[in-house]
Amino acid sequence: MMKKIFSGVQPTGTVTIGNYIGAFRQFTELQHEYDCLFCIVDQHAITMRQDPKELSRTIRSLAALYVASGIDPEKAILFIQSEVPAHAQAGWIMQCLSYIGELERMTQFKDKSEGQDGVSSALLTYPPLMAADILLYNTDIVPVGDDQTQHLELTRNLAERFNSRYGDSLTIPEIRTPKTGARIKSLQEPLKKMSKSDPNQKATISLLDTPKVIEKKIKSAVTDSEGIVAFDEANKPGVSNLLSIESAMSGQSIEALVSKYDGLRYGDFKAGVAEAVIGHLAPIQEKYYNLVESSTLDDILDDGRERANAIATVTLQKMENAMGLGRQR
Repeated sequence: MMKKIFSGVQPTGTVTIGNYIGAFRQFTELQHEYDCLFCIVDQHAITMRQDPKELSRTIRSLAALYVASGIDPEKAILFIQSEVPAHAQAGWIMQCLSYIGELERMTQFKDKSEGQDGVSSALLTYPPLMAADILLYNTDIVPVGDDQTQHLELTRNLAERFNSRYGDSLTIPEIRTPKTGARIKSLQEPLKKMSKSDPNQKATISLLDTPKVIEKKIKSAVTDSEGIVAFDEANKPGVSNLLSIESAMSGQSIEALVSKYDGLRYGDFKAGVAEAVIGHLAPIQEKYYNLVESSTLDDILDDGRERANAIATVTLQKMENAMGLGRQR
């Protein structure tokens, strides 16, 4: 029996090539080795105020990008969090097990609440909802970036706390950080990672950017004054980032690319990077636009909702029975 993997992505901001290289492309590999569930965590998105029409559009867009990037609905379950009621119900149970002190210690809560006049209570309590997302599916492995490991440790603690109080009902998930690979950085500030929430649009490349926009963004990417294409993250972070991007998009090694651009100017280098990105994204974009407004996408999400509901409802009933809630089933 294959081990289960769960991953959730918020439908906010723009999906960048950094997200694609660091997560989405790895998901397409994992689906062949594991029993995978990919969730669009729209309930997490509303911890911050969202425009309803834009949120609805982004949910659908993200679902289409999952499939266009290579997620196979026959192999993996793709679904929307709010369409599976057990998430909110189990989230409340996890809140009841959580202590205010441990939630206040979460680094992301501190970062997002700092300097705010009013902070939603959900910003404090969304880690227990995240725990419920994971625990409902008897998840064995959760692939996360370094910034989410603290939340996963809390998930493990809450599962152990539940099992200690009410009997062994929940699987304790294993944390897995992504295998070492290209960490794509901002085009404008190459010492920090490319982020889909970056307000500077010139700093990121979206999976849906047009060829002209991609060319323009890469042309304006920060490099240095040396004019030598070499990989040196400490001293040439901008050039190294562009090399990492072309390597990830073309499949060529960094060494081969450095040799390719030996003696050439940065203008030629940037044109080559743009060509590789545009060429790689073209089939993804074509599939996305064919899918995003189609009934096929609704069929995929309907099927994912039913399959996710079937699993989550059983786990929720087990949790409620263990706690003595409702009429015993």
